[in-house]
Amino acid sequence: MSGNGLISSAQWLTDSEQRLRSGAPNAFEQLRQQMDDILGDGGILKEVVQAGQGPPVPENASVLIHYSGFLEYSDQPFETTTHIKYPRMMKLGRDVTLAGLELGLLTMKKGEFSRFLFQPQYAYGDMGCPPLIPAAAVVLYEVHILDFLDSGQVDDFITLSVEEQNTYPLSTLTEVVSTLRCFGNRCFKQSRYHHAKDRYKQALALLGNRETECDAERETIKRALLPLYLNLSLTELRLESPRKALKYSNKALEMDCANTKALFRCGQAYLQLQEYERAQGCLISAQAKRPFDSDINGLLMKVAISYKDSLDKQKEMYSKMFKDFNGSGEMEKRGGKGGSTKA
Repeated sequence: MSGNGLISSAQWLTDSEQRLRSGAPNAFEQLRQQMDDILGDGGILKEVVQAGQGPPVPENASVLIHYSGFLEYSDQPFETTTHIKYPRMMKLGRDVTLAGLELGLLTMKKGEFSRFLFQPQYAYGDMGCPPLIPAAAVVLYEVHILDFLDSGQVDDFITLSVEEQNTYPLSTLTEVVSTLRCFGNRCFKQSRYHHAKDRYKQALALLGNRETECDAERETIKRALLPLYLNLSLTELRLESPRKALKYSNKALEMDCANTKALFRCGQAYLQLQEYERAQGCLISAQAKRPFDSDINGLLMKVAISYKDSLDKQKEMYSKMFKDFNGSGEMEKRGGKGGSTKA
């Protein structure tokens, strides 16, 4: 965690070992003096090093965290995720198996960095976890919460029948859909495109099941569908499925015929399909809306180059075919003349 401008745990623990030799309190004992008892039984102590923002993590949420676990006087963590560029989402109650860590996370906010001391009953118990964790070990965890999503609300909602879902306010549905889309976006950024696609399609299904009663609700559903179609289109492009990408892009254009993102996605899909004229048509329409967009102009240039290369290859192929045809015709003429002379 030293990347946050904080004193590294290795240095802190080394300094603590030196203090022990000089008769000062041991490492964890000194740390306890500056920590808060979050349960009241002394089992989980917490020190906020960098405050977070917003509400605390809700129960059953999915969290994105970096963490490192240390034994007293150890200069290396026995487990850490700080070397992983994209840590996976961990669902509370399922993926976070350390009781103290889960309870500690429920006290944290987005962006927060904290240290926790866990007594054995909230960590690895009296048995420990040989060979890494000795029996009845107190452990130090450093935790940085990068983000979290209220997946508990999603889990509860999708277990309901369609009829039950329709009894909930539309605002609840849009919150669930927004969370699913955030999940999908997170997976997409980690190049887990199939997982992203599943989340987006799950959100689409929930919106499709909604029985709307007025124009205002239908408009709300439409606003929620549009970004999902665009996300699915881009995901299918990453999965090299241009026809599926076109399907979702066209659905987006049915809702907003001038949507530049949808037109751009169509251009990308047609380029993958080597349908260059259609690609140019979509991109020229997008360019008319945003003439100085570097992505649109860059793709237009790429399509033009690819189209020219394709035409050149066709000309070369036809030229070769015509040459071969002429050559075989000359051979037939020569053969015919030779036959008549011999007769």
